[in-house]
Amino acid sequence: MSQENTLTLRAGWRDYLELCKPRVVALMILTAIIGMCLATATWVPLSALIFGNLGIALCAGSAAVINHVVDSRIDQIMARTRNRPVATGRVDSRSALLFSLALGVSGMAILLVMVNALTAWLTLASLVGYAVIYTGVLKRATPQNIVIGGLAGAAPPLLGWTAVTGHFEPDALLLVLIIFAWTPPHFWALAIHRKEEYAKADIPMLPVTHGESYAALHSLLYTLVLLAVSALPFVTGMSGIVYLVGAMILGGRFLYWSIALLRKSRPHAAIKMFKFSITYLMLLFVLLLVDHYML
Repeated sequence: MSQENTLTLRAGWRDYLELCKPRVVALMILTAIIGMCLATATWVPLSALIFGNLGIALCAGSAAVINHVVDSRIDQIMARTRNRPVATGRVDSRSALLFSLALGVSGMAILLVMVNALTAWLTLASLVGYAVIYTGVLKRATPQNIVIGGLAGAAPPLLGWTAVTGHFEPDALLLVLIIFAWTPPHFWALAIHRKEEYAKADIPMLPVTHGESYAALHSLLYTLVLLAVSALPFVTGMSGIVYLVGAMILGGRFLYWSIALLRKSRPHAAIKMFKFSITYLMLLFVLLLVDHYML
C-alpha cells in the first residue's frame, strides 16, 4: 500500500471517530463510572465496569453520529462545526447512518446480554431522546430546547448505577438532577458566544429569540438552582463534608462566571463560562467519588 493510501485510510478512521464526539462521550462515561461506584459500598463488578461502559459508550456514539447527519446543514454554517466529516462531505450521510446503526445495535446487544435489560432500555431511551427528540425536533422548535432535551444527556450516571444494581434508587436520580440543572447554563453560555451563527442557521436558541441579557439572566437562575441541587447529596446523606465543601467552592466559581456574564464585567465571559462549566462537572463528580471512598 502506498504512503498516500495509508494517509487516506488513517484520515477515514479519524473522521469516523470524530463522528462519535469522543470528548463528549468521555465525559458521559466518567459520570457513568462514578454512578457505578456510588451504587456500591465495595468495588464495582468487573463485568459491569467493562461491558456497561462499553455498551453506554457505543450507544452514545451512535446518537452523536445521528446528530452529525441531522445537523449537517447547520454545521456547514457555523464556524465551530463547519469542518465536521458529514458537513464537509468526507463521510456521506448513508455511510454515517450505517455506522450509527452498527454502533447502536452493538451497544444494545452488549447491554442486554452482558449487563441487564433495565440499563439497555434506559440507554436506548436516552439515545432516542438526544438523537431524535432533541436533535430532530426540539432544537428547531423551541428556545427551551436544551432544557427539555437536557434530560437525555443527564442519564449516564443513572445508567451506570442501574448497570450495577439492576434497579432505580433515589440517589441515582440525584445525579441525574445535577446534570439536568447544569445543562442550561453550560449550553446557553456557548449559545451566547455563538449567537450570530445560531441566528444565521435559523436555530431558536434563547439568546437569538430573547436576547443575550435574557439568556444570561436565565443562566444565572439555573446556576443558583444547580448550587442548591449540588448540595442534595450531602443533605440526603449520600455524601459527606468533603464533597459539600468542594461542591460549594466549585459552585461559587460557577456563580461568579454567571454574574460576570449577566453584568458583562469580564471580556469573553460567555466562552470562559462554557469552558469552566465542563471542568466544573468533571471535578464535581470526582469529588463525589473521592468522598464516597473516604467514608
